[in-house]
Amino acid sequence: MRIVVVGEGMIELSRADGGLWWLGHGGDTLNTAIHLARKGRDVRYVTALGEDPFSATLLQDWTAEGIDTSLTLRDPTRMPGLYAITTDEAGERSFSYWRGQSAARRTLSLPGSEAVIAEAEQADLLLYSLITLAILDEPSREHLFDLAQRVRARGGRVAFDGNYRPRLFASQGEARELCRRAIGGCDIGLPTLEDEAMLVDATSAEEVRDRWQGLGAGEVVVKLGADGCLVTGVGIVPPPERLSPRDTSGAGDAFNAGYLAARLDGLDPAEAAVRGHRLAGWTVMRSGAIPARDDDLPH
Repeated sequence: MRIVVVGEGMIELSRADGGLWWLGHGGDTLNTAIHLARKGRDVRYVTALGEDPFSATLLQDWTAEGIDTSLTLRDPTRMPGLYAITTDEAGERSFSYWRGQSAARRTLSLPGSEAVIAEAEQADLLLYSLITLAILDEPSREHLFDLAQRVRARGGRVAFDGNYRPRLFASQGEARELCRRAIGGCDIGLPTLEDEAMLVDATSAEEVRDRWQGLGAGEVVVKLGADGCLVTGVGIVPPPERLSPRDTSGAGDAFNAGYLAARLDGLDPAEAAVRGHRLAGWTVMRSGAIPARDDDLPH
């Protein structure tokens, strides 16, 4: 099955032992795409990079992970976004961003984007996030909403992650409206209670589930961090074990990959949630949003 993921892949700076900063890559949808590719899925990443050495390295690294970058456009006037990540003693992360002029902002409005959209329309699963909508320019946003409709019209499915970062939006009202439109056009909704509390003052997982389904989402999985998730028609699915995280970066993105891969394989939502928890648990016990593969990586 063909999976198309739309978003922004950035240069990641992470602080290692000894105070040194390491150069890597990350971004919410990119993290999910890499996890899916590591599972052997056919994953194509829709974004835009520059023609600079950093962009060339990102493309090389993503290809090495198994991602098909044929739908990644190049903008000679811009460069990739950059972010730095730090973690506290409990493994909770904080971010500093430099992405205001990133090439990804014009992903679906650059020359060549019409061909990218036509190819992406063939997806069996299209995935994007609220962060995707936040960083895209207005024409690209409308093209993405239209792409989602086309994918569904062909019988494909659309998954949407309500990943909310207030600083990326001009106002909370803008974020709410974009999120509302995306929810109404998705088959699989992947909200997080913490984000929904900030965005719409939600106070419970049940409230989030009901709101998303009321707006049109079919299958909803409300992520609850260490408490597991609430799955439509199932209830709370706890993680297999309680962990003391080393780094919570990318946990939700890893969960998305585990869940979506399992659903594409035909597993029921409850088992898919367990698969998502296992991959998220593997991720949080290692440093970085995309830890290097090892023998314990869940299949």
